[in-house]
This record gives sequence, C-alpha cells and structure tokens, in this order.
Amino acid sequence: SPTNASVLPLIRIKQLRLSPSCWSPVYSKNDGWQSEYLHRSIVPTMHYQKSLPRLPIPKLEDTIRRYLAAQRPLLSDDDYSKTEKMAYEFQKGVGKELHSELVAQDKKNKHTSYISALWLNMYLTQRNSLVLNFSPFMALNLDPKPEYNDQLVRSTNMVVSAVRLMKTFRAGFLEPEVFHLNPAKSGTDAFKSLIRWVPPSLSSVGAYLMKAYPLDMSQFYHMFNSTRIPRHGRDELFTDEKGRHLLVMRKGNMYVFDVVDRDGNLVKPAEIQAHLKFILSDQTPAPAFPLSFLSTENRDVWAGLREKLLAAGNVKALGLVDSALFCLCFDDETLHDPIQVFHNLLCGDGCNRWYDKSFSFIVTKNGRAGIQFEHSWADGLTIFRLLNEIFKDTTEWPQVSPGSQTAAADSASAVTKLQFKLNAELENSISKAKEKFQAAVSKLTIDIVEFKKGGKEMLRMNKLSPDAMAQLAFQMGFLHQYGQTANSYEASSTAKFLHGRTETIRSTTIHTKRCTHAFVHQANQHSVQELRGMLDECSRYHKQLIKEAAVGQGFDRHLFAMQHLATSKGLPLPAFYQDTAYSTMNHNILSSSSLTSPAFSFGGFTPMVPDGFGLGYSIHKEWISCFISSYPARNVTEFQRCVNKSLEGIFSVVEGKLLR
Repeated sequence: SPTNASVLPLIRIKQLRLSPSCWSPVYSKNDGWQSEYLHRSIVPTMHYQKSLPRLPIPKLEDTIRRYLAAQRPLLSDDDYSKTEKMAYEFQKGVGKELHSELVAQDKKNKHTSYISALWLNMYLTQRNSLVLNFSPFMALNLDPKPEYNDQLVRSTNMVVSAVRLMKTFRAGFLEPEVFHLNPAKSGTDAFKSLIRWVPPSLSSVGAYLMKAYPLDMSQFYHMFNSTRIPRHGRDELFTDEKGRHLLVMRKGNMYVFDVVDRDGNLVKPAEIQAHLKFILSDQTPAPAFPLSFLSTENRDVWAGLREKLLAAGNVKALGLVDSALFCLCFDDETLHDPIQVFHNLLCGDGCNRWYDKSFSFIVTKNGRAGIQFEHSWADGLTIFRLLNEIFKDTTEWPQVSPGSQTAAADSASAVTKLQFKLNAELENSISKAKEKFQAAVSKLTIDIVEFKKGGKEMLRMNKLSPDAMAQLAFQMGFLHQYGQTANSYEASSTAKFLHGRTETIRSTTIHTKRCTHAFVHQANQHSVQELRGMLDECSRYHKQLIKEAAVGQGFDRHLFAMQHLATSKGLPLPAFYQDTAYSTMNHNILSSSSLTSPAFSFGGFTPMVPDGFGLGYSIHKEWISCFISSYPARNVTEFQRCVNKSLEGIFSVVEGKLLR
C-alpha cells in the first residue's frame, strides 16, 4: 500500500499474502474453478511489482522550464517577466535546497514513490465534503442482452463478479495489469509462460524487451473491505479483509449479508440473488433521518458526529458498514436521460449512498448501473480495470439469468437490517446535513456535447492526436464564450512506476493560444493550409506533453512535493509559491479526464473550482462526446454550444474546408 512511516499509524491494513498456487498453469473455463475466480493467470498478479521502476524526480531546471512554458500563454508580457524572475530565483536559491532534500528523502524510501504518501495525505486532509468535490463516477453500458438488465438479475451478477474479482486478486490469479504496445507478441500465452519464470526482481525488464509495460497494482489492496473514516484534521483509510459481507442500501435503509462463507468460498449465486430479492421486496419506508447524509458533511463535522454515533451505541453497526466488501445501492428510479443518470451516479439524492466506502455499485430499477468511488485510495485506471472485468464477466458468463430460480434460502435470517440509535442531537445534525447537501447539489448544472461529424479515426488518418484536438476544442470554446484563454488541467496516469499516481498535462500552450485566436478572431486572415499547420503544431506539442507526463516528467507534482517539504519543515513559504501566477495556474478552469471502453458509456465529476468546468470526455471511432458540469458562475449550455462550434471548425479544416 502507498504508505511510509508517517502515514502508517492511520492506515490499518493487514498484508495480503499471495498463495503459492498462483504459480499454477492457466486452466480452461471447464475445469470447475470458474465459480470462484474470474480466471487463473499464467503470470502471478504481483509478479512485476518488485521490479517496477521508481517514479523519477525531474531535474529542477526542467521543472522550471516546463512551468514557465505553461505560464506563458496565461500571462501578459509584464506579468510573465515577473514570474520568470521569481522562478529563476527559486531555482538558484531555496528551490535548489528543497529539491536536493527531496531527492535525498527519496533515496531513503526506495519502497515507494516520492509522491505517493504526499498525494494520499493531500486527499485525507481535505476537509470539504466528498460529495461533488472528490468522488467521481463511471456509468456502465447496458448489458447487450436486454433481459439481463433486470435490476435483480444485473445486481446479482455484478455482486458475484466483484466477489470473484476479489478472490482472484487475493489468490494471486488476477492477470497483471500490463500496457501492451505490441499485444500480438507480448499478449500471448507463449510470452506469459516465459515471463512467469523470470525472477520478480527482473520481470519488468523482461517485459520491456517485448514492449510490454507492467503497471502498479498496489491500489488493489484497498479496493475491498475499505472505508474512509472521518477523523479530525486527517481521515483514516481503513481496510479489514476479514469482512465477508456485502453492504446493501435501499431507500436509505442498510442491510448486510455474507457473500463469502466461513471457508472463504463464494456463496452460491442463487442464494445471493434470493437475499437481494428479499431486500427489494422489503416494504420498510425510508427512515425519517437517513444516516447517509452524515457522510456528505464537512469531514471535521462528520468526525465529531461519528464519535457521537459510536457513543450512542452504534459501534457494531458502523463496524459492519466499514468492513463490508463494498456497497450496492438499489435505486427505485427508472432513468433513461443521460443527464439524469449523471446526477444519480455522481451524488443521487443523498439518502441512499454511503460516500465513505471505497466503491459503491449503483443500479436503478431499469438496470442502469455504474460505480461511484472514493478517490483517496485509487485513480481512474484501477476503477477502469474493475469495471472492465465486471462488465466482461457479467455479460459473457453471467451466474444468474432472467429465468433463474432463486434458492430456497432463509433470507430473513441471513439478511440483517442495520438499526442505528439516534438521539435528538444526531437527528438534528442529519437534518442540517440534508439541507446543506440539497443546497450544494441544486447549484450543479450538466450538459452534453455529442459531436457526430468525426472522431478518432478521421483525426488519426490525418496524423492528428485525437486528445490534442479535444483539448483544443475546449479551449477554443472558452475563448468563443468568454474571450479569454483558460487554464487547463488534464489528468495523466504514472502507474508504470512503483506507487505512481497521476501527473498533470497542462494542455493550454502558446500553440493552442495562437491556434484558438486564429480560429475565433482571425479566421478570414488565414488560409486553410495555415490553420491546418496550426492544428499540426498543437498536436505535436500535446503529444510531447502526454509523453512527458506519463514518464513522470511533468512539473506539478514536483512543485507540489517541494512546497509540502517546505511547509513540513516549518520554513516560510517561498516567494515563488506566493506569486499570483502560481495561484492562478492552480485555479483550474478547465478540468478534464478522458476514458473510452466497451464497458462503460461515460464518466463524470464536478469542476475543481466554482468558476470552472468539469469535462469528462470520450473520443470514439466516429464521434466525440463530453459531459460538462458547472456551477452558477458559468453558463454550461452556452459552453456546450461553443465547444460544438469549435469541433465543427476543427473538422472543417481537417477536411480542407474554409471556416464559415
């Protein structure tokens, strides 16, 4: 797990030991083990972990150079000169000292990365509510077989698949996470049969020779049986693998039942289906004071209320919530409109969620399903793998079907509805939390870009980066609407390194600024060839930024780590960090993240700042979609129109047409 000595006391997790049987050869789907596991990988799950390279700390001069390059399009000449002077003074002075100490610390902690503990601490010390601020979601596609989208059938299959994934990982049978540049060579059983015999201390190097890049899988340890527990000042990431039960929520009521038996075996899917059916048939109304609203509170407020909950006699009930494998939320709504689905998966009504759980599956009455996850323990790639495995397993090897008979299980005995003791003070606190939640959610607005005139295929045929063109469209749209160049934040994974997290791609550049102004303000002054040349330059530079971020050569995390080091040493905050330009750089107006998979249709999150936009986008073969979120400071509908107009212009130029 991503810890060091300073973090360890607040993270309670027992080490998982991989069974020697993880060296067993791969088995076919007919060998009888498939009811317990998703698959049995030829290569042990954590085979590459010990030999993953360490996340590099960039050279200080490179960080300053990249930082100034990112500041250039955002500042006037005078402001840039001031920022440049402060940056070089920092590089020669206190920055040089902080960088040297950071490197020295990193050399003493070769078991992890320089950013891992700091990034975890950044999340756990945030005091704002998790809802809207930190917990994203991903929406699963519907099962291609419509009859399997029945709420009970789909939920049962998702629960069974998730438990099978948990067992597969803990047994060491889960296929390692590997990025294959040439899957025809490295994705084969022949390669896997060879690499499994390479010592773990060298296995990643062997994979690199075949252009296969193993990814860090340490976040999987916190996937199941985990909860973020509110504490004063800094939350606790709690994991207890002894829990064998599932937490289910419906109408704000909480239920638990075992999905793993005392011997560690998966409870029969028909029994799990019977227990879920029992919960769905329960006529108990929503509680007058749904406890779930407390998990929407400010973290310090929630920490104090949790202590009062425990003192009121709720130790056992809260313990069952905390140690549950994960949470399943049954929603009674029937949803079709994508914006309604977005709202429901992002936050719901606050009554039927426990936002502290590591992840929650959410399934509506008509089988619309998705996942909401607490962000401190995991980044998008880990959830991406979870959902891909769940979707593949539930659609290709469903364990129950619409015609399945539920087992004659004693669900009344097996299922426990949790009862919480609430006094007048706690009831009043729940009411206040509900009011604050509803007020916050009411300010959020959503719109969708659905551009159907081209996608990644056309862009790649024209040797343009699809991601670069999407980022350009967002910046161009903002310029159309507000007449300004906006700061951009695009997340990039550094999972190819041991305990890597993310780096930032600063996609607003001098090239995108020149290009957006040419398209928006000077279209009649440039030929199609000139505009196309600008697109090419934006694409080339953006691909360079993507590559640098992926190999740990951005600048955001390095600067963040040095700032944290200065603060932890009790030093005065260096003037570099007090520069208005630095604050502006970290006030991310356009916050974006991209994901595309056959398993899910879209993902979403909220803006990072009150006057920003949250952009969850997917670039498909022949079209581009983007879910845009904003608060009242911005007009999301107009921005959607401007982004669509920008894509129209970009693709017109790609096709060799004049802008209209």
